[in-house]
Amino acid sequence: MTMTTGSEVRAIEAAAAPKRFARGWHCLGLADRFRDGRPHPVRAFGQKLVVFQSGDGRLNVLDAYCRHMGGDLSQGTVKGDEIACPFHDWRWGGDGRCKQIPYARRVPLRARTAAWPTLDQDGMLFVWNDPEGNPPREQETPPRIEGALDDGWTDWIWYETTVESNVREVIDNVADMAHFFYVHFNFPTYFKNIFEGHVAAQHMNGKAREDTRPHVEGTPRYLGNTSVAAYYGPSFMTDELTYEYEDMDIRTTLINCHYPIDENSFVLQYGIIVRKQDGLDEEAAMEVATTQAEYVKRGFEQDVEIWKNKARIDNPLLCEEDGPVYQLRRWYEQFYVDVADIRPEMVERFEYELDTTKPNEIWQKQVEENLAAQAAAADRAPVA
Repeated sequence: MTMTTGSEVRAIEAAAAPKRFARGWHCLGLADRFRDGRPHPVRAFGQKLVVFQSGDGRLNVLDAYCRHMGGDLSQGTVKGDEIACPFHDWRWGGDGRCKQIPYARRVPLRARTAAWPTLDQDGMLFVWNDPEGNPPREQETPPRIEGALDDGWTDWIWYETTVESNVREVIDNVADMAHFFYVHFNFPTYFKNIFEGHVAAQHMNGKAREDTRPHVEGTPRYLGNTSVAAYYGPSFMTDELTYEYEDMDIRTTLINCHYPIDENSFVLQYGIIVRKQDGLDEEAAMEVATTQAEYVKRGFEQDVEIWKNKARIDNPLLCEEDGPVYQLRRWYEQFYVDVADIRPEMVERFEYELDTTKPNEIWQKQVEENLAAQAAAADRAPVA
């Protein structure tokens, strides 16, 4: 056996994940989970935060530790519009100012803590992170989601998991066509990326794979899908999916969002809403919608399993059909530098349509071989 020498082996290069956290809006989850009158601890951006709803209905996010003597506000009590520290009952408002100290004549002038800008939109709570301490950039406000909180669509079906890795691993999927065939058992026939400003988009069309999703007699035949997925900033992606069947289309929106716990772990969340089918009663419409949501969930969890087990790699070895991974990472870098250091090539419009001719040829052959093998196996199966 011939051993390869070190000089012949492609080494994986992987610098330590940045300790700086991305500038931008990060979704903390569905807003209603925080509307129960209690403080909620959230570990994010390398520290502990507290989320609470004040008496005026507003959701607020503060640093969790009281500036008085370090009490944990997430173990305190919401009293009116303030959160009260469990240690000495100092009352903190959503703006970060101490509003009152029950046993003191006056509140010290410097009694302020960090208040994080929030956005309560489409049933989700967002928090703005900026290492420079600047307010939210208006042009980077997350887009409104068609169908969210609309009677014609389902409520959010929401999932959450913790991944022991850096959040960049999730971003790479935007430029990765080939994994859809091997991980999701989809068949991409068209794939294009557009990166511009704070938005990185993926346009994809696909056709059904009969070898992995055979048609069941008596059910609509699945033909394929179209997808427009886009990251708006570093951590919030919407994917508008249309699943095409012989007699109907099912419209679905998938939200993929995440926030860092620290540089080597993050909370990954994904939410799904499905448009209810016209002409069906409420129960039947919900059954179709929830079945479709479960299908989308299974596909996304295939990604999660990859992210939980893969290695970080800064120098991926790519072929022509792998897409603009390096350009995508250059776009993503804009969120990890000061605004003054954003280079034009990070935000200038970049378009790349991947040639699917060769992969489609190979994949079609593989599908046909799989179908033939399945038919042969069925012929050999004993008759019951």
